[in-house]
Amino acid sequence: MPFVTPQKSLGQNFLRDENIARNIITGIRPTADDVIVEIGPGHGVLTKYFVNNVTQYIAYEIDARVIEELQSTFASPTVRIVHQDFLDVSLRNLAREYAAPLRIVGNIPYNITTPILFQILDNAERGAVVSDVTIMMQKDVAQRLIALPRTKAYGILSIFAQYYTDVKILFSVSPNCFYPAPNVMSAIVQLKIKKNAACLENENVFRTIVRTAFGKRRKVLRNALQYYPGIEQLPDSGKKLLADVFEKAHISLDMRPEELSVADFVNLSNAFTGSISEFSSVE
Repeated sequence: MPFVTPQKSLGQNFLRDENIARNIITGIRPTADDVIVEIGPGHGVLTKYFVNNVTQYIAYEIDARVIEELQSTFASPTVRIVHQDFLDVSLRNLAREYAAPLRIVGNIPYNITTPILFQILDNAERGAVVSDVTIMMQKDVAQRLIALPRTKAYGILSIFAQYYTDVKILFSVSPNCFYPAPNVMSAIVQLKIKKNAACLENENVFRTIVRTAFGKRRKVLRNALQYYPGIEQLPDSGKKLLADVFEKAHISLDMRPEELSVADFVNLSNAFTGSISEFSSVE
């Protein structure tokens, strides 16, 4: 395939190290029954390891310059190369179309890593839509995914990744493995969607509590959660209700968001859901 110049506006850093590509495939361990979805195949350095070896391969590429070459090089009844932004893809519809959970892979643009992760986690459906994800990302973002409470890296992404998945860093990747070389180290991260995550009474409440708490992460929870949507409309600014909820969840109002474990946030969100009917309409 003719080489195209990486575009900074697309966040392109093309993987050029075949050893790294093979190590990624080893980590994925594709099987003949898989439905593989690749984000941004670029020049197809990973693509060639999937086509004709899995049940179905679908790639989403936003760069029009490589679409025709990808479609020509990897032409096959089991291959679809789609000129579309992955963020616009309905993963649920795609899994329904193929009647199988998706395995997602890719060397993704670092500037949209977080939106891509949230899109996947929000639609994984306990393994029914997405079974696992193996993607290249900036190493400091990868560290956030596995961060523990009471650390600087611990935050929204840590909690969502650890609640919905079993996540691990497979290996680090040097900037020299890309063209152009990024200014940061990269890492291959694998997230396996949990089929039996801890029971949440309302996932929207859980997500809203986590985002609200860390939106004011320097505040103690007593103050941070005063910004929870709708709470300011409750009597006495909802302070009495907050106190009751925290007592039920056995969590101190004087703790800061980064001190709570994933299990603590699950308990807290369930206590909210069970105690405050006004919150049941959160979208």
